[in-house]
Amino acid sequence: MIKDEKDSKEISRRGFLELGSAAMAGVAGILSVADTASAQSSEKVFTGRTTRITDPGPTDKLLDSANPDISVPPLTDSGGVATFKYPFSLSNRRTFEGGWSREVTVRELPVSKAMAGVNMRLTAGGIRELHWHTAAEWAIMLYGSARITAIDNDGRSFVRDTSEGDLWYFPTGIPHSIQGLGSDGAEFLLVFDDGDFSEYATVLLSDIVTHTPKEVLLKNFGMSQQAAQSMRQGELFIFQAPVPGPLAQDQKLAAGNLGLSSYEFSFRTRDLTPTKKTKGGEVLIVDSTTFKASTTIAAAIVTVHPGALRELHWHQHADEWQYYMSGTGRMTVLAPGHRARTMNFTAGDVGYVQQSLPHYVENTGNSDLKFLEMFRTNRYQDLSLSEWLAHTPSELVMAHLNIDKNTYEMIPKTKAVILLE
Repeated sequence: MIKDEKDSKEISRRGFLELGSAAMAGVAGILSVADTASAQSSEKVFTGRTTRITDPGPTDKLLDSANPDISVPPLTDSGGVATFKYPFSLSNRRTFEGGWSREVTVRELPVSKAMAGVNMRLTAGGIRELHWHTAAEWAIMLYGSARITAIDNDGRSFVRDTSEGDLWYFPTGIPHSIQGLGSDGAEFLLVFDDGDFSEYATVLLSDIVTHTPKEVLLKNFGMSQQAAQSMRQGELFIFQAPVPGPLAQDQKLAAGNLGLSSYEFSFRTRDLTPTKKTKGGEVLIVDSTTFKASTTIAAAIVTVHPGALRELHWHQHADEWQYYMSGTGRMTVLAPGHRARTMNFTAGDVGYVQQSLPHYVENTGNSDLKFLEMFRTNRYQDLSLSEWLAHTPSELVMAHLNIDKNTYEMIPKTKAVILLE
């Protein structure tokens, strides 16, 4: 019995050891599997931002390919910055006998509160009817030629022919007209100093005649009742007419007894040399110091050569409204709160940068990038990032950027405006 009890204890001990060994082996096996799974799992887990994506779902491939920095943003982009681009190609085009027009206002581009733009085409003889605006109108001829007319505040006439590159400016309430010349008319850009402007809300001669009682027109013009009844009714806006005769003839007829206006509503940019020219491109600034009539809108015509950069800068006095005339590029706008966004631009696009936000414009194509910088102010102003750092105590800048003195000395000491890579 004693022997049986001993055997029983041995079995129990042996069974325990065997069980313990099996358990340990099981635990070891579990740990081994867990380690293997962990190792395999860690090889498949990736975190952080990336510039490699797939997009097998429905998408506009042409739009994506034309906007690579929107489709797959640079890793430096961060947070949400309001859309600051709108293509004129997406705007509703109003078509008429004599031409067409389309607009980009705060309704199309909500961030664009300070300024708005209209792109307009007139055929040879096509007329943008006599009218005026509750906002000032700045314009640049993009193609062809046109005859513009106006009267100044003393009622004296202004009649002038304009061609590609020419500007004009009509203050609020100044009545004017535009008519296409030559064999193929004109195309131009109109910029207004009010983001809420709309070409649908201009004061038109046709509206005045249509919505004024006929008996009032009789008294106002001293005409016969028959003539008043036969006057055209309804909006014209843009309409076709014969190409006008010689300029001198129209100027003489319009001058009448008062004579011609001494006020220069138009301006020829080709008479100016660039304000700043480098190996990377050039900038021509046109504001009230050169184009004296333009008292509420200042502009810069910027040309950036392939691979070059409109340097990092900001405008401390006004929002910037942009229009891209040729080439392709990209712009990053940086905003408070660790936010930044990059968007791509090409001919016909409108861009917008809010006051004091740093940004750059880079030519990403193989031809010159040409665009307008427009401001609701009488004087052009900007500040350069390099200029700021170059005129700040070097030790302070070096501590911020973690750079040595040699690197600090490489920062341009004067405003470059356009940099070549």
